[in-house]
Amino acid sequence: MRKSRQEAAETRQRIIEAASSRFRENGIDGTAVADLMSQAGLTHGGFYKHFTSKEHVVLESLQLAAGSLRESMEASLSRSTDVRGLNVAINDYLSLEHRDDPGSGCPFVALASELARSSDEVRDAATEGIVNLVNLIASRLTELPPAAARKKALVMLSTMMGALTMARMVNDEQLSSSILREAKKALLP
Repeated sequence: MRKSRQEAAETRQRIIEAASSRFRENGIDGTAVADLMSQAGLTHGGFYKHFTSKEHVVLESLQLAAGSLRESMEASLSRSTDVRGLNVAINDYLSLEHRDDPGSGCPFVALASELARSSDEVRDAATEGIVNLVNLIASRLTELPPAAARKKALVMLSTMMGALTMARMVNDEQLSSSILREAKKALLP
């Protein structure tokens, strides 16, 4: 029996969502097509009805994760129109909860080394996602001229991503918590 277009679109979206989470948890190379199809509740054979390649689903799952991260950061920022909204976003990003949940967290931290070696198309999507976050942060640095706000936002986002990466990398819970705490201190006014 043939699926309707809506059913096919829903199935495709389920695959993208499963891939987005699975790639962030296990890495792109550490996730086989069969794994993400299984997580989506489907069989391996159906993958190529929806995607031309694994790289294709990597691209779309990265776009989904980057959009989700931006929406989350926008929600944090919207809690206050001044610098307090930025403080909430920093605290949320550098939280123990974010550190401990890579499957729904920042795709750039979870996949950085693999994204750096990906196709130009995937790297373009990563670049767009990072630029969107930088611009979002810069939009809250209203006390600075736009060029200075963008430069400061680049440093802030780099610090946040670096701290989260280090906090996930180390196997010492106290050190990990300290990394997040000290990064927050450096970033918060």
